Amino acid sequence: PVVSFGNLMSEGIALSRRGQHDKALGCFNDALKLRAGDKHCLITRSKCFLKLGDTENSLKDAEASLQIDNTFYEGLYQKAETLYAMGDFEFALVFYHRGRRLRPDLHKFQLGIHKAEEAIINCIGNPSSVKLESKEELCFVSRQAESKKDNQKQQNKAKDQKDQKQTKKQSPKTEQQLLGQLYADKAYLEKLLKDEDLMQSSTRQGAKVMDLVLDGISYLNQRRDFWQQQKPIYAREYERKVLRQGRARAKKQKPSDIARAIAKEMEDIELMLARGSAEQSCRKAEHLLKKIQAWSEDEVPNKYELIGNLHSCIGNAQLAMGQMEAALHSHQMDLECAREHALPDATSRALDNIGHVYARIGKFQQAINTWEEKIPLAQSSLEKAWLFHEIGRCYLELDNAEVAQDYGEQSLQSADEEGDVEWQLHATVLVAQAQVKLKDYQSAILNFERALEKARLVPSEAAQNGIIA
Repeated sequence: PVVSFGNLMSEGIALSRRGQHDKALGCFNDALKLRAGDKHCLITRSKCFLKLGDTENSLKDAEASLQIDNTFYEGLYQKAETLYAMGDFEFALVFYHRGRRLRPDLHKFQLGIHKAEEAIINCIGNPSSVKLESKEELCFVSRQAESKKDNQKQQNKAKDQKDQKQTKKQSPKTEQQLLGQLYADKAYLEKLLKDEDLMQSSTRQGAKVMDLVLDGISYLNQRRDFWQQQKPIYAREYERKVLRQGRARAKKQKPSDIARAIAKEMEDIELMLARGSAEQSCRKAEHLLKKIQAWSEDEVPNKYELIGNLHSCIGNAQLAMGQMEAALHSHQMDLECAREHALPDATSRALDNIGHVYARIGKFQQAINTWEEKIPLAQSSLEKAWLFHEIGRCYLELDNAEVAQDYGEQSLQSADEEGDVEWQLHATVLVAQAQVKLKDYQSAILNFERALEKARLVPSEAAQNGIIA
């Protein structure tokens, strides 16, 4: 049988979903032999490497996709996820922010920012509580450099004993939550340390029992710290609203068990979608939607706000699976619910998503009509810069260059107010392309030159080459 690039990609994705990442990797390798440098294949292989724990190759593939297209948002997200998994939380935060600037409509970048910030705080503490002392020379070292340095030096007994003292200071309840079933093992090993005779003995192979016990405790401490970073406790927006309503009704009343369970399920739904499990996210959201519709408003605060939010989650999952008509219907349900119950934030979100679906299926006029309705609801200059740019792009696709130029200039003005160089670049390029269609070549050249300056500031070699061409 003839083996095509598409067949290999489909087989690799199917194997990866079944957890057979080694076999999937072989498919992606063969696919890249047929179509070297395909950015989508590089990203799927990067995800596969990450599932296998090979962060180095995962990072290489993510960076390779960005070298091909530096505006490839999936490449930015995958690079951020890989850096996060490697423990480079600061650098991961940088790329989550870049992705959000490029695609503010995708919630997964905001989730990434939250978890990276939580991980940084878990590592170094709250910035306001940190005081630097100039006793020794201070220098900046990345977490990767630190980990390499730590691997070169074996941990001695003194350091392990210091870890033991620090462990005692930590709340046993918190440590038990982080370690789970392993907490009992750690307690057992710490108990063994008190047996002096046992600690002085050796195994048949000559290894000291004390060294083995300290190694085990050190490993469990590392696991505890890792899980504390990997599983930050997010302050979800819905839970904050429930708390505010609870205080208004009765100052002493706490959020109900139902509200906490819903908040947890909402978080799981969003995280599943952000991690690429669109089908699982959709099923979970549909199941939760049926449960909430059956409850009364007394049982579930903000019931209709939650219903609209779940329609939005379902629509985003359907869009990720390529089910365009279904996604459009779900987002329209979100819009109807928001308008019926006078929810301006939900209305803005629904209009944003509906316009995005229309643009994806090539219905540019419908996308324009939807996004223009959203303009009065835009709250920040950055949101307006993105919104005006997308509307201008749609007008350019419809060969209405004059209106496209006008929206490009509005996008540039909003980007200037925000001081965002990347959106200044996108808006300037849009204006220049519109001027080319209007045959105003001299103005187009001037704007392309301005865009080239912005591309050098970003910096973006791919954008520079495109503008020069």
